[in-house]
Amino acid sequence: DNSMVTNQVKTGAALKIPIAHGEGRFYADEATLADMKANDQILFRYCDANGNVDAAHNPNGSLENIAGVTNKGRNVFGMMPHPERAADPNLANEDGKALFESILAGVSA
Repeated sequence: DNSMVTNQVKTGAALKIPIAHGEGRFYADEATLADMKANDQILFRYCDANGNVDAAHNPNGSLENIAGVTNKGRNVFGMMPHPERAADPNLANEDGKALFESILAGVSA
């Protein structure tokens, strides 16, 4: 992927990243969502362990299971899951580490 936060993440990979929010979810009007899709600005979606996106794996009712987005320049992003809670072998989950490696690779390039 060519975004600052996902360049070290395998396309289509299902990452196990904790969530810790009781409220809040992604929403956009139809035109904005269409524009974001056309510009490939949707970075992450809530899914099952096999990468299947469905309502059962959408913890907060986010529009189209969207968990993370980027701007058109692909240098600013926002996401609801917490990759910092999945970036250390002592936490028994390093799936979030690739996001930080992506950022480091991007700023040091």
